[in-house]
Amino acid sequence: MGDRLAGRRALITGGAGGIGAATCQVFCEQGARVAIVDLEREAVEAAAEAVRSEVAGAEVLPLDADVSDESAAAGAVEAATRTFGGLDILVNVAGIRSYEPLAEAKAETWRRILDVNLLSYAYTAKAALPALRRSGKGSVVNVSSTYGVSGRAGMGQYDATKAAIIAMSRTLAFEEVEHGVRVNSLCPGYTMTPFHIRRGEARGLTREQVLNEEVGDCLMRRWADAREVALPILWLASDEASYVTAANFMIDGGRPVR
Repeated sequence: MGDRLAGRRALITGGAGGIGAATCQVFCEQGARVAIVDLEREAVEAAAEAVRSEVAGAEVLPLDADVSDESAAAGAVEAATRTFGGLDILVNVAGIRSYEPLAEAKAETWRRILDVNLLSYAYTAKAALPALRRSGKGSVVNVSSTYGVSGRAGMGQYDATKAAIIAMSRTLAFEEVEHGVRVNSLCPGYTMTPFHIRRGEARGLTREQVLNEEVGDCLMRRWADAREVALPILWLASDEASYVTAANFMIDGGRPVR
């Protein structure tokens, strides 16, 4: 247990699993009160209870909301701000995937992935900015992906939204510096989450085989644990990164840019 976020109030989207849930636990370990937001009530409550079981005295507020809807995103921010009496940190993790080549990409798929992966970040940031400005130490951390800076075939819609997150984060940093709000983005590489475990099991692999699967195009030759991404998020949200804004960090185990 520590005090790197003692007294801070945070909201994390996509908080029911993977990087979002790991970030919630790390924040609570460091003294923050945390609202976690995700689509399904049962999942977000389970995630909150899991953190409480691991961190004695953890204050976790589970909120179910579709943050791709502007009014729902604003409602989640308002609920967190009202419950905690303010907001100091916003972490955007929410995201979905699409596996369509761009030559075959459907309009409805484009709309949905833009809504979730990009516009939800814009909506939550817009709603949170008044409270973050009042904080005096406001910090926004937007989770992108290594594929936001490198290319591949087959997931162009996803990769386009991740690149846009980096650009939007940088612009927001320029706009908010005069209000004392820092904004940074972060690009995880291969990160083991429940989503990837399920995909591996669908290929006939056991959980242990998925966890130990070697990664070919990463210098460290392994997957990251979600906590290994949450800890850099913690640093960016804390006073230790007080001179850091408009930056993008590669948390990828040395994955080369292509």
